[in-house]
Amino acid sequence: MLQTVIVFLIVTGLVSLISWIRTKDDDLSTSKGYFLAGRGLGAFVIACSMVLTSLSTEQMIGVNANTYVGNFSIIAWTVQSVIPLCILAKVLLPKYLREGYTTIPEFFENRYARSTRLVMSTLFLFFYIFISIPVALYTGAIAFNQIFNLEQFGLDYAQAMWITVWAIGLVGAIYAIFGGLKAVAVSDTVNAVILVIGALLVPYFGLKYLGSGNLLQGIDVITSSHIEKFNAIGSAADAVPWTAIFTGIFIVNLFYWTTNQAIVQRTMGAKDLASGQKGIVIAAFFLLLLPLILNLPGLIAFHIFGDGIKNMDLSYPTLVNEVMPKYLQGFFVAGLFGAVLSTFNSFLNSAATIFCNDLLPMVSKKKREDKDLIKLAKKVSAIMAIITMFIAPLLMYGSDGVFLFTKRFAGFFNIPIVALFVVGIFNKTVSSKAANITVGLHILLYFSLVWVFKVSLNFQHVMGGLFVFDVISMLLLGKIWGKDTPYEASTDNKSGVDLCEWKYINLLISTVVLSLIALYALLSPIGLASEAGKPLNVLIGYIVIEIAIIIFFISKTKRTAIHE
Repeated sequence: MLQTVIVFLIVTGLVSLISWIRTKDDDLSTSKGYFLAGRGLGAFVIACSMVLTSLSTEQMIGVNANTYVGNFSIIAWTVQSVIPLCILAKVLLPKYLREGYTTIPEFFENRYARSTRLVMSTLFLFFYIFISIPVALYTGAIAFNQIFNLEQFGLDYAQAMWITVWAIGLVGAIYAIFGGLKAVAVSDTVNAVILVIGALLVPYFGLKYLGSGNLLQGIDVITSSHIEKFNAIGSAADAVPWTAIFTGIFIVNLFYWTTNQAIVQRTMGAKDLASGQKGIVIAAFFLLLLPLILNLPGLIAFHIFGDGIKNMDLSYPTLVNEVMPKYLQGFFVAGLFGAVLSTFNSFLNSAATIFCNDLLPMVSKKKREDKDLIKLAKKVSAIMAIITMFIAPLLMYGSDGVFLFTKRFAGFFNIPIVALFVVGIFNKTVSSKAANITVGLHILLYFSLVWVFKVSLNFQHVMGGLFVFDVISMLLLGKIWGKDTPYEASTDNKSGVDLCEWKYINLLISTVVLSLIALYALLSPIGLASEAGKPLNVLIGYIVIEIAIIIFFISKTKRTAIHE
């Protein structure tokens, strides 16, 4: 226990020191410097920050928990994200940079009206404050409480959760409030390396544990019994039926990776379009390796503990506590702490950005200089942090697994945001009145179907169906209340960065899509879930190829940076 704490403090302290050294001379006195890192982020920093922001304890605990009780079908929420990333890299990022956006709601004002920007900003803030940030704090607290066992100090479970949530929240708030986006991104880069190494050690030691010290024997155990759990093609009885891949899950992933301020803000801070596209592609290839971190430990936990863990969300931290050597637990927990901080401070920074750039101008006509705006952003961040730290511990009283619980509630916000965005891109005449009415109808219908009438249809299909409803509703209402003047996007380069496309982008997008198809073939009845054999060579070959591609792009990115 003492050894774990000491290593944790040393590693966490080193990350803080590196972040301070790399950002101490940055100019945070301007809005662009504080909110967009001065538009100077390189590809590798963008990739690491995007991955670590998404790779939170919500996923590490929640996705592994669903694999522990089910199968690999839950990967639809993670690996399928590479498709929206390809859309972001090829289609949307050039638009975001050309328009010079600081926040996504700016697009909604340009396309619709100020009132729609206000509605979208409110949805974003509700999503961050009541879902994303509290869940990151809560799942982080679960992991730390399980590993450090705070209850041994005479605390009950609830007290331990409250203390851990507030400890994480206070540290994360310091990063977000005083460092701006650059400090968040730099710390993310360092923490990403630590977390990935630590997270990969979990299945390594777990397999050795299963094999009584022999890694290959451990692999033989998980590939010779209960191989149906490798199946990622979910049935109607699974947490994620395969049909949901093409309905609600795709829409939610499209929101998260193309219009979610906390993710897209990193790419908006790119030093040029090519760097942004490189970072997105590196992140996409990394996401294809996520089953090693987010699913395999859950499968190992099932083989070790059976159904002996009553609270599914405790399966991952229980596994870590059981198989990870004590001298490495501190290193792993430091990486996990970095993941929690990344999600927490990224969403907090984005929430403050939206408040200051989108909501504030709507409710106040007072002109503020950059220094006054940044002071206000810090105060708003502090208030939001405190609110989320009160909400997070209350999640312990939920009965569902935290991952799908989050996705179910997110349907109030992310589906209408994507619908308005898609219509805004492909239609030039739908008005703000039609858009705003549709948002209200969506919230009312989603609440009625999922919570009042509790329809038997999987909530992921409900989200997909309501997306179609939202689009049709806007188009029909747009016939009644259309824009007097059709919308025309600006052709000027308002960001001032180089908008030349990366020459490899088309080739790599094709490679990403083919790799996704290959992964699903691997995790299916024709692959690892097959009774006919154990295609471990295919699994190893796939992993080696993906790692080789990631290394290639990192080296290519660094080489380009040196030449620049």
